[in-house]
Amino acid sequence: MEKQPAPFSMHLRVDDFLSADESEKESLVVMRESVGFWKDGVRRLVRNPLAMVSLGVLLTIFIIAFIVPSFYPYTYEWQIRGSENLFPLRYSDTEKETIAAGGRVFPHILGTDSLGRDFAIRVMIGARISLMVGMVAAALILLVGSVYGAASGYFGGWADMVMMRIVDIIYTIPDILIIVLLSVTLKSPLKALADSSKSFAWINTLGVGLICIFIVFTLLYWVGMARLVRGQVLQLKEMEYVTAARALGASHWRIISKHLLNNSIGLLIITTTLQIPSSIFTESILSFIGMGVAAPLPSLGSLAKMGLDGLQSYPYRIFAPAIFIALIILAFNLLGDGLRDAFDPKLKK
Repeated sequence: MEKQPAPFSMHLRVDDFLSADESEKESLVVMRESVGFWKDGVRRLVRNPLAMVSLGVLLTIFIIAFIVPSFYPYTYEWQIRGSENLFPLRYSDTEKETIAAGGRVFPHILGTDSLGRDFAIRVMIGARISLMVGMVAAALILLVGSVYGAASGYFGGWADMVMMRIVDIIYTIPDILIIVLLSVTLKSPLKALADSSKSFAWINTLGVGLICIFIVFTLLYWVGMARLVRGQVLQLKEMEYVTAARALGASHWRIISKHLLNNSIGLLIITTTLQIPSSIFTESILSFIGMGVAAPLPSLGSLAKMGLDGLQSYPYRIFAPAIFIALIILAFNLLGDGLRDAFDPKLKK
């Protein structure tokens, strides 16, 4: 019998240096598919039921807001005489006569308002306006906040200190007050500009209030995004690939755009998604108090305000826009949470 070497002995066995057979090699192979960042994040997102249900709800709302109005038989500003204040699925006397004569009249699904306008199409267009406001505002906040925060974190030192103190000052500015001041200040100049040139006629369509909302979003609401991006950049700028880029002579802007912001894309997507419901909620509140879109263009906030005036007689007029607002905000928040769980490497198990 072969003598075994003593423990901690320097004696080597020949069997220890034999080549491994196929079964031993296979036992060491880790059978796991190599996936990239995006593919792995999408897989994790798909496995989140709340996020997928929220995505389905948002897709349904987008279809209702952007596709259905294109073939809906009524428009949001069309006033039908004799059809004022109809209840859902009711017809006016004129429409009843048309039906009795063999004609076809599309029912008013949510009735009509006090001016004889179909309320369902106004809710659809209101949802479209609110969604567009939320997405445009989020895009503006993403653009300004990401560039400002990345520059602050990248340069550091005195530049970072001064830029962050500016952020602290902006945090103290009341946004509603600024919107009121801008609305009063810009109302006459913007109206004169819209009346003097056809190229700016869209100002009268959107209204001074909505334009002021976009201005305030651009001036004030990006500070949260800037702080998050700054913190991410402070970590990333110490990585080896950033040092290599500096050694190769890459410009500051190239390092920020190609290396720092590109590697913060997960954070940017998550933060932008969560910013959309916040912007929609702000716009709805301002429209509710009469400082949003200009009539006759509806938004969910202005429709809720109109519904409040006839709450006892026509309660569905406030419930319909309120439900849309609640669904949009809840769905975006749940989807944002799902994106955070899927694309944040710190949360991976």
